[in-house]
Amino acid sequence: MIPLKTEWHAVTDVGVVRRVNEDRYLASDALGIWAVADGMGGMSRGDWAASMVIDSLGAVPYQEDLRQTIAGATAALHQANARILDEAKAVGEQMGSTAVLVAIRDRDFAVLWVGDSRAYLIRDRRLHQLTRDHSQVQELVDRGVLDAEGAAKHPLRNVITRAVGVSALLEPDMAGGTLEPDDLLLLCSDGLYGVIGDAEMQEILDREPIEQAGRTMIDRCHALGAPDNITLVILSVTESTLVQFEAIGSGIGK
Repeated sequence: MIPLKTEWHAVTDVGVVRRVNEDRYLASDALGIWAVADGMGGMSRGDWAASMVIDSLGAVPYQEDLRQTIAGATAALHQANARILDEAKAVGEQMGSTAVLVAIRDRDFAVLWVGDSRAYLIRDRRLHQLTRDHSQVQELVDRGVLDAEGAAKHPLRNVITRAVGVSALLEPDMAGGTLEPDDLLLLCSDGLYGVIGDAEMQEILDREPIEQAGRTMIDRCHALGAPDNITLVILSVTESTLVQFEAIGSGIGK
């Protein structure tokens, strides 16, 4: 089977209101891992907590096997969780971070997340949310108390129920699947989807190349007030040509 080729574009922005960017991201072709972490606003040193998440994920040893990769990433999140808890105890202030990551091996991918930073799959010009927010509002939606429109405007929409660094018990969730040529994957903090929404993100990604789409979405958030930090990582998946595949194969062992 001809392998898929992955290209990516990442951007982070402080927004209009906040003075400190507490978002961080990882984009590593070498590891086959991409991630976004959003330091918890309203808590001390959210930027440090997000950096700890990303640094821990960036130190995960490369594994050919996707399950082993996710096991390593899970262990890294637990390591970051322990370090953030220790630091919070030492300084006497609570801190934490969300985390969402995607790992890709051949045509298979897996998403791991804690909190309300999201992963989306864009296939056949339709945007599909892969993650389920760990938030109070999502729990209200699950119980049928709120619909999607009400959730987007709810005053508790930014209150999350899970994060890295707030409890000794860390429970990441996971999803995954198989990639197809021309798929897009989007990782982002709530500073993006909470401002422009899924429909506009899909429309921008449908009409623009990923490098331009990232900047356009940041600009749209600014135009709408950008009350939070904004971070996104876009991955495009295309099928390598047969010539490229043969060239790669012919170089093995030389």
